[in-house]
Amino acid sequence: MTSSTPDCPPTRGVFCNRTLNLRGVKAIGYDMDYTLIHYFVKEWERAAFEHCCAHLKTLGWPVEGLYFDPESFTLGLTFDLELGNVVKATRFGYVVRAQHGNEMLSFAELRRSYTATVLDLEDQRFRFMNTLFELSRASLWCQLIDLHDREPLPRIKTYRQLYQTIDAALISAHQGGALKEDIVANPQRFVDLDPDVVPTLMDQRLAGKELILITNSDWSYSQKIMNWCFNRFMPKNQTWRDLFDLIIVAANKPRFFSDAGPIYKVVDFGRGLLAPHHGVIESGAVYHGGNARLVEDALGHEGSQFLYVGDHLFGDVYVTKDVLRWRTALIVRELEDEISASITTAAANTKLASLMAEKSQLERTHSLLRLQRRQLVVRNEPRQDTDREIEQTSAELATLDERIAPLARAASEQGNQVWGPLMRAGVDKSLFARQVEKHADVYTSRVSNFRAETPYAYLRAARVLLPHETPRP
Repeated sequence: MTSSTPDCPPTRGVFCNRTLNLRGVKAIGYDMDYTLIHYFVKEWERAAFEHCCAHLKTLGWPVEGLYFDPESFTLGLTFDLELGNVVKATRFGYVVRAQHGNEMLSFAELRRSYTATVLDLEDQRFRFMNTLFELSRASLWCQLIDLHDREPLPRIKTYRQLYQTIDAALISAHQGGALKEDIVANPQRFVDLDPDVVPTLMDQRLAGKELILITNSDWSYSQKIMNWCFNRFMPKNQTWRDLFDLIIVAANKPRFFSDAGPIYKVVDFGRGLLAPHHGVIESGAVYHGGNARLVEDALGHEGSQFLYVGDHLFGDVYVTKDVLRWRTALIVRELEDEISASITTAAANTKLASLMAEKSQLERTHSLLRLQRRQLVVRNEPRQDTDREIEQTSAELATLDERIAPLARAASEQGNQVWGPLMRAGVDKSLFARQVEKHADVYTSRVSNFRAETPYAYLRAARVLLPHETPRP
């Protein structure tokens, strides 16, 4: 029997940290921006960057020469508000790479700054780059750090104040309406359409799942952008609203998942007029604000029967998992490029692993020879032969290092030439990978990837080998 679901290429897989039985999921909540709707990142973030610069110019900041540089940054980096750096850390919080202004720190500078520092995301010194919205922030931050170091910016005394001013400017760009007006006026420039999203949601509805839209965007923007993105793919006489049992805009996540915020009902869809709402929320209606407990009460499901899908590590999956115990799925669009790069470099990575195993064995031999020489010295016995063997293994190690160096350098630049792979920091997992592992039950590059899995899938986490279970070379 042939399947109506699409084949799933490696880049479009759904990856499982904790086993998830989709048959047991009764309701699926979706974020909108960068989840149900994807944007051309460079266009969106360039527009945000330009709006932010316009705001900073009103403060008297010299922003005329600033430029948007998305290729120089990636998800999962961290702002150090004390030292004015952007850093990449391992899953244990050890910094492996750092940039101050537009310059990467040397190895000596890195050690001097971070040898005694373990990056803790609960420390107010650090701010984590959770989403693609952070690319414009990073580009602004690094260039403005350079300007500030040369000549202090108006009313800025610390790097923390610099970050806070950029943050206020970006909030103004995103929430002030001008940026979203640009997007609605020219959606072809900004929106990356995915025709498979609507069939995916329809499959889920036909399987008995209740679908919820929970977005921080307001009703005016949400209806316009959803009309443009979804209605063209809907069956005749249906609109995108027919896909959802509940629609909640201006949700104010992450507080939506943790606090009992007030709720209003949208009573005029054209003008977005609101009316206070009391009691149980109704299926098929559109609400402004509210909180997750109202959603649970309205649908009558336990927390473990909800799956929430979003792109923000903290605002979408961390709080949802921590407070409500909903199941979680993280959307990471960069996965597609990362997986493609790993496939392209598979042969080189296999060669690197082989050479590293050879080096490990040779280093062990070298260490044993040094121990043997020390014992010979203690016993005052001849050690010329051992010295020659040590010299030979040292030369072999040097030759191996020459072969390993270009392969290791290429592996460290995989995905992003400056910061390397999203999910790795050197040979270890990155701090971003650890956050994904800890808070997301599953992760994937886009919502439509769930279609190949079907709403009835049993997604099993792979058995992970522990260090002591890994075969020794």
